Amino acid sequence: MRDSVVKTLVELAKEDKNIELITGDLGFGVLKPFWENVPNQFTNAGIAEQNMTTVAAGMALEGKNVFTYSIGNFPTLRCLEQIRNDCAYHKANVTVICVGGGFVYGALGMSHQATEDIAVLRALPDVVVMAPGDAVEAVECTKALAKYQGTAYLRLGRGGEKKIHDKIDDFKIGKAIKIRDGKKIAIFSTGAIFDEVETAYEMLLEKGYEPAVYTFPTIKPIDRESIQECSREFELIVTCEEHNIIGGFGSAVAEVMAEMKEKKAHLLRVGIDDVYGEKVGSQKYLREQYGISGESIVEKIEKEI
Repeated sequence: MRDSVVKTLVELAKEDKNIELITGDLGFGVLKPFWENVPNQFTNAGIAEQNMTTVAAGMALEGKNVFTYSIGNFPTLRCLEQIRNDCAYHKANVTVICVGGGFVYGALGMSHQATEDIAVLRALPDVVVMAPGDAVEAVECTKALAKYQGTAYLRLGRGGEKKIHDKIDDFKIGKAIKIRDGKKIAIFSTGAIFDEVETAYEMLLEKGYEPAVYTFPTIKPIDRESIQECSREFELIVTCEEHNIIGGFGSAVAEVMAEMKEKKAHLLRVGIDDVYGEKVGSQKYLREQYGISGESIVEKIEKEI
């Protein structure tokens, strides 16, 4: 996913000299193609993410289209005030890229586990929040954000995510993508948790269920129309995210459903149950421990039914 984003940024930057990439002193193996191809559009701000964000805001207000890049919570929570005051308030063209959303860096402990970032960034006015599910979605998100006027957040996995799409026609910020038709149950997924959703889907088929599956590359603005349509058609909507259950993707869906006057569906939110990651280990291990693995998704759906 991250390699696809960098490759796309290289192509875009060759065509647009206003595109700038700033890193917080990491990712050099991944970012090497960018500085080799467009060295004058690349800056290493050092281990100083707050300064990196303010520099990005200054560049953007002088006409640049800036992407900042770091891992986990470093480009988001560490410099939240700079994102809010310097970027979002001025509608500056800054896209914050986080590599390693959720438990990607789970072995490094809770400081590196990005599990509240969606909720925090979603609360900032005028900030677009995107979390692609595979490399194809990541490329489309990058292209769309390169054209977007304003501040945005792009949450990525680390790499090696299961392929969802061969291609996406008519990709738009704020639109969900239907992956499969189904009956009674609709599963909504955002970000790299999709591989667990796919596991859950196969298990549910074996048990006699046939859920519909949607992926939501955009969390804000949320696709209200798709949520409303599914709320009228299905009996159960299940949201899946590698994020705290409070304030994230499931909450965004719940807000839409709560304001509907007529609906058939009730909602099941699958996420991290409002706790910090006190355990360390691989992403797969932590998903199992915190109840967001494919098996856990199935157990929670069956219990709800």
